[in-house]
Amino acid sequence: MNLIKNYLLVFIIPLFLFSSCNDLLVIDIPTRNVVSFNNDWKFNLGDDSSSSLSSYDDSKWQSLNLPHDWSVEGAFSEKNPAGIGGGALPGGIGWYRKTFTISEEDDGKLIFIDFDGVYMNSEVWINGKYLGKRPFGYISFRYELTPYLKSGDSTNVIAVKVDNLKQPNSRWYSGAGVYRNVWLVATERLYVEKSGTYLTTPKVDKTSASVSLKTTVRNKFESSKKIKLKTTLLDPKGTVVTSYETETSINKDTTAEIGQEFIVDNPQLWSIESPVLYKAVTEIIEDNVISDKYETSFGIRYFAFDVDKGFSLNGIPTKIKGVCNHHDLGCLGAAINKRALKRQLEILKDMGCNGIRTSHNPPAPELLDLCDEMGFIVMNET
Repeated sequence: MNLIKNYLLVFIIPLFLFSSCNDLLVIDIPTRNVVSFNNDWKFNLGDDSSSSLSSYDDSKWQSLNLPHDWSVEGAFSEKNPAGIGGGALPGGIGWYRKTFTISEEDDGKLIFIDFDGVYMNSEVWINGKYLGKRPFGYISFRYELTPYLKSGDSTNVIAVKVDNLKQPNSRWYSGAGVYRNVWLVATERLYVEKSGTYLTTPKVDKTSASVSLKTTVRNKFESSKKIKLKTTLLDPKGTVVTSYETETSINKDTTAEIGQEFIVDNPQLWSIESPVLYKAVTEIIEDNVISDKYETSFGIRYFAFDVDKGFSLNGIPTKIKGVCNHHDLGCLGAAINKRALKRQLEILKDMGCNGIRTSHNPPAPELLDLCDEMGFIVMNET
């Protein structure tokens, strides 16, 4: 390990940008790599248990890109088990397969696959190895692929079984399939966990705001590690507002939650009319090398519910004019489409709507991001 670090310091430093941390040189090299894993899948509507095997011949399957909703491609019928309440469209069992290689850039890193949502009861295999089952259909989830992957020019096969056979299971149109985005994530062995930051603004007024950040860091090394967690807050224009560093140790193959507190002077408050967003950029630094970089966008605001005065946002009495929106996109089906989502919100905004209830489950991450950016209050029904 020391030889590797010395090599980095002597030979690779000129190739990268640097940042200052306690007057020490910090090497800022590419670490976390997140890429869309949506393209070039094979799909078959039907159940064949041998579909999980790497050697299975899927050459005659349908080629498609995700996100995908097979139900909306079917024929409407009152005889479909979903019933009229479920859209009168077919369910069933479907299989997805994808063949891929690991890039040279990511060889040696930890590799994860993130599913934003699969409807429903999905099971996943990598190179014939069973990874697990995710009951339900609206929760985002992750599997680590690292122990089972082949590197170099060798191909890998991931297989996903989706079971939406038992119906009716909703009183609304659910769709069926890998209907939200899929991501391949590569990290170093010191990294921020999936959805690993929790940020709140407990005290806010027009002159000052306190920001509280909790970050969950995982150490996948076989030894404890001393790290420095540095978080920098950026204003809506990308200007540095403040930063904070925490030094700590993390035991081998475990996680640690690290708390950090900030003060933002004269904050720009998030509101329905002006949804300004700040950004927290968190870096894990070990031996002056950045192991991971993770970004969290957030708004600074305060609110209150009062039995006599109702709801107020930033001290201003505000009527919540909301709607209950299901996750589907009407005649487009349930497959997530960010532009279609934004169009829905634009129309609702023009109507005077300022609140969204995600009826009746966790929504796609894109919806929450759009609501933050466009000025919608959200009731997230997780």
